[in-house]
Amino acid sequence: MIPIKYNIRNLRRRWVTTTLTIIGTGLVVASSCILFGMVEGLQQSLRVSGDPNDLMVLRKGSTNETSSYFDLSKVVELATIPGIARDEKGRPLCAGELVNIPVCERANGSRANLIIRGMDPISPALRPNFKIIEGRTIEPGKGECLVAKPISGRFKGTRLGETLKCGERESYRVVGVFTAGGGAAESEVWVDRNDLARNTQRTGFVSDVQLRAASAADRDAIQKTIQTGTQFNLLAMKESDYYADQQITGMVLLVIGSVIAVLLSIGAMFAAANTMFAAVKSRTREIGTLRALGFSRFDVLLCFLGESILLCSLGGLLGWLATLPMSALTFGTNDFNSFAEKTIQFRFGPLVFAVAFAMTMAMGVFGGLFPAIRAIRLDVIKALREV
Repeated sequence: MIPIKYNIRNLRRRWVTTTLTIIGTGLVVASSCILFGMVEGLQQSLRVSGDPNDLMVLRKGSTNETSSYFDLSKVVELATIPGIARDEKGRPLCAGELVNIPVCERANGSRANLIIRGMDPISPALRPNFKIIEGRTIEPGKGECLVAKPISGRFKGTRLGETLKCGERESYRVVGVFTAGGGAAESEVWVDRNDLARNTQRTGFVSDVQLRAASAADRDAIQKTIQTGTQFNLLAMKESDYYADQQITGMVLLVIGSVIAVLLSIGAMFAAANTMFAAVKSRTREIGTLRALGFSRFDVLLCFLGESILLCSLGGLLGWLATLPMSALTFGTNDFNSFAEKTIQFRFGPLVFAVAFAMTMAMGVFGGLFPAIRAIRLDVIKALREV
């Protein structure tokens, strides 16, 4: 078998084409990693959004909060169901919430839908890893709001101390900035539910009810009571199931990303193949010498195929490493369920690494296969006579 140092020496001798191929391959892998990093970030934000014992109660027939709407009196009735967990003050972890999605102005002057969530005082306790990192919590009835950290500064009036204007009759003063463990709540602005109901003329109604059961058994019993009992006639879903159903945006991005990755990979395969074809043509006499020294056709095939894989692996590694610093960045995308802006953090985990590895191997193998076959089909005597 031809030693790998032979391939390394040849790549160093052709350093210009080697460098260009590595950079081209790296750009292809980096572009795909960025797109799949968006998908993984979106899916992760939905995965961490629901507690295993949390239930979300909606109007029957609704597919999400924006299409749900029922009487506020149901909140009091739901809070009396046995099995609901309580906080340290003995209050049931059951909160009615109201959702409004107005069009707001971004900091760059463009406009987008923004989720404004009207909360009960107990609501933050139902959000995993909720933490105020700047300012304080809102005081009911004072027209105040909490802004998620990724939203702060993305829209006009969303920084601490500023006033967020959502319309002629709706504005809120920012008194705090919060995080929620990277969950879906980090794309929202939280206000007092009564303030939102008054501003949007929806007094006496809620969009949904969030509640937490004391145990998994209590959760199942509460869900059955809500859905089968004539008293409520509402839809109760595990919160984790609700967010799993909302992953249509991630699936669309995944499909788009897969198509783009395939097209980019095909282009990179041609680039790698072109480089290897040039290498075969310039090393015809060298190939003949290797054959004359006793190396088999299979040895030559592995040599050139390995050289292509090594070339593309270096580019793939460069592209993957180049995307890692972006894990500290966030991006905004449109949610196809609520048509509101979702703010998501890039994630470059196992999915992205698998994509980078698969693309690298595909480009290396298919880019080097045909040039390698051409190399082993050369006639030894004719190859030795090449000048």
